[in-house]
Amino acid sequence: MSAAAARARPRIALLATGGTIAGAAASSTAGGYQAGVVGAGALLAAVPELAAVADVRPEQLFAIDSKNMTDARMLQLARRAAELLAQDDVDGLVVTHGTDTMEESAYLLHLLLKSGKPVVFTGAMRPGTAISADGPANLYQAVGVAASPAAAGQGVLVVMNGSIWSARDVAKQDAAALQTFGSVYGPLGWVVEGRPRFYRAVSRPHTLQSVFSLEGLGELPPVGIVSTYAGIGPAAYEALAAAGARGIVHAAFGGGTVPDELLPTLRRLRAQGVHIVRASRTGAGPLLRDANADDTAEGWLVADDQSPLKARLLLALGLARTADAAALQAMFDGY
Repeated sequence: MSAAAARARPRIALLATGGTIAGAAASSTAGGYQAGVVGAGALLAAVPELAAVADVRPEQLFAIDSKNMTDARMLQLARRAAELLAQDDVDGLVVTHGTDTMEESAYLLHLLLKSGKPVVFTGAMRPGTAISADGPANLYQAVGVAASPAAAGQGVLVVMNGSIWSARDVAKQDAAALQTFGSVYGPLGWVVEGRPRFYRAVSRPHTLQSVFSLEGLGELPPVGIVSTYAGIGPAAYEALAAAGARGIVHAAFGGGTVPDELLPTLRRLRAQGVHIVRASRTGAGPLLRDANADDTAEGWLVADDQSPLKARLLLALGLARTADAAALQAMFDGY
């Protein structure tokens, strides 16, 4: 390749955090494996075809199983991503990440990053040592999307198994299948012969239009989630509040209902200043304010269509700005 051709290639930063895509097992058929043991340079070297797509510069940020992702690490990832995107010699960013918490990290960056450059998360469901490992193809496709001008301004994307998803509504939906990610709204598009084809866009604010920012954000205020089940009692809510939670997402049945037994506890916690958010444990479908509960009278918040996982992060970012319930509800209504 000529020097002129090399200079014409998009310049993509690859930020590696570990996960299954960086995993290895004792054999190609082993069920168990160790995540996060393959470095960023080795991931890149395993896909030599990338040299024809972009100038990819790898960097190792973490080497962890994504089950060990924390709020502090997500913020560290966001800060390093922001630094890279601010560089004139970076045209786009790819983040390799474990699939278990990818939707959370991607969503946080979707709301925090102040850049219109493409940002693409990818990972794998099989370690690189497995028969038919999916990581190399996912990485190739993710770089192809990040290198495309069509991906600019789309917010943070997740590219897996040929599909392009928005970080706003994507979720891991299967414990084992390669097509593990999905959204009730469908993909934004597909990767065809290494190039993205977009068919829809997200209308809710993100990145450059988001009111949220890394500036002045030292840490995320503590917010917990309690998932409901038949016969649930107040112990988990009380424990979260005692541990210092400033908000609790009530991952409720269906349309966000609250069992009668929980009402005294949730009212007491709200009176103590803990914000309560009604979300649906189904992970899909909009909730209506003052339907299935008297949210206005109780001072509770409603998560619209946000999953409990996304509602937790949105509430935490909101609480970093304000404790006003009306302002927080406006964030759920708008994002």
